[in-house]
Amino acid sequence: MSCLILGVDEAGRGPLAGPVAVGVVLVEEGFDLLATFPYLNDSKKLSEKKREAIFEQLLVCEKEGSVSFCVKSVDAATIDKAGISPSVRSAVHAGIRALTPDPTGVKVYLDGLLHAPNEYEQETVVGGDALIPAIMLASIAAKVSRDRLMVRLAEEYPEYGFEAHKGYGTKAHQAAIRTHGLSPLHRRSFCRAFA
Repeated sequence: MSCLILGVDEAGRGPLAGPVAVGVVLVEEGFDLLATFPYLNDSKKLSEKKREAIFEQLLVCEKEGSVSFCVKSVDAATIDKAGISPSVRSAVHAGIRALTPDPTGVKVYLDGLLHAPNEYEQETVVGGDALIPAIMLASIAAKVSRDRLMVRLAEEYPEYGFEAHKGYGTKAHQAAIRTHGLSPLHRRSFCRAFA
């Protein structure tokens, strides 16, 4: 029986605004992700152009049925209410269960300090987004999906410059908060020093 491999990583844990996003990628064991995605790497080590190209290739592979993926997000209001770690954990669990409701024959590789539901065979790999191809791809899925959302949301809230900094705490973003106050997209628990 072939084993299914899941890669899991998150993007947007630290920003002052916008959701946290968790990417989950599903492939059959033995599927060569590095051959399919030749520039695959930790999303932080890739240019935006390369991340976008890999994400577009991921969409093609999903259509062809060779790779499945999902991105689960938790919004700022929920992060403020529940906390960032519980929010990430709920998105991780939701993403894993969405792609593989039955844990039988599934091996989950997670980046950093992330954990799958207890019923899944799993391995947490520190620095996994630079070591495990399925985690690398999950990292890119989460990052590109979140970045695209922040660009769309920038049209609703143009005064904050979300299209440039994606909600992270840059000097320009901090200055915009001081000038305009907080939007509904801001994590109030993250912005106490600036608001």
